Amino acid sequence: MAESSGPEDLPAVSVVEFTDPTIAGQGIELVAQDAVQLQSSPLRVRRVIVRLGGANVVFHSTNARVRTRTAAHQGLLAYVTFGPHARGTLNGLPVRPGLMLAAAPGAEEMFVVEAGWESVTFLLPPQDILMHLSIRQRASDFHLPHGVEILQVSAERAGRLFDWGKQLADTAARMPALFNEGNKERDSARVELLENLLATLGAAHDFEPARGDRTRQAHNLVVKIAEDHALSHIGDFLYVSDLCKAAAVSERTLEGAFNEIMGLTPMAYLVRLRLHRVRQALLEATQRSTTVSAEALNWGFWHFGEFSRAYKDCFGELPSDTLRRKPGELQT
Repeated sequence: MAESSGPEDLPAVSVVEFTDPTIAGQGIELVAQDAVQLQSSPLRVRRVIVRLGGANVVFHSTNARVRTRTAAHQGLLAYVTFGPHARGTLNGLPVRPGLMLAAAPGAEEMFVVEAGWESVTFLLPPQDILMHLSIRQRASDFHLPHGVEILQVSAERAGRLFDWGKQLADTAARMPALFNEGNKERDSARVELLENLLATLGAAHDFEPARGDRTRQAHNLVVKIAEDHALSHIGDFLYVSDLCKAAAVSERTLEGAFNEIMGLTPMAYLVRLRLHRVRQALLEATQRSTTVSAEALNWGFWHFGEFSRAYKDCFGELPSDTLRRKPGELQT
């Protein structure tokens, strides 16, 4: 799959299936996304993007447990609704019927999703919503999200919005020419998107987390701080005590937070995170520009035999095989 060019050069419909979590952020101009696969099993992610002249619908599904950190690019609001069988967490909060995400441009959210996950994301400029409401003299009623906001609507309303988005993605995937070549169809779908989204948001209210939800959100923040600390100290050998100090928590709290949110111990997760970073570096390099040993050392792996075994267990191939790929080659 080639790298994307400018938005004006892209087709209205893009359908991508990939098996490598380290390329999750490639080929999509709408969001910045970083993914880490949390279990060693064959991965299959499906992404369908439908571009509707500024407004966009993105369908995602996955067959394995994955952590993603995602932020819409500047100028785009993001609203996310989830499939009826989706299991996972959003910033530590368990996904449940009727839950929705609203995010300001650039605001980052962390998802940990389970096998069978499906979601639909609606990405559009704030001015599109405000203009649509202004014509109906309702602009003053609308609330633009600040940062990441969790909303609650009825399960029925959320389900209808998800079903509409998934049906649009399915239709576009089957008949891309309908949208690639038809301005009328794109305009009609864009109006439907705005009407369906605004009807749902009009019935939404702020989600009120229970005590257990607040605990999970706090644990998610601990995990995020520890991960950020590890990524800012590449090549260093980190101890659990270093992560505890960075997150200002006890070892017991740190261990509990990682087990609850990621399903892994802190060090097991950080090994997997660094393996993903090594793979990204190898995929972007050539055999003449670097070596496996250099990239392993750069990300704190000192025992090359153990590193190679862990790498193959995670990605199903040796790091030397990855380096032999052509630069930018994507595994699909």
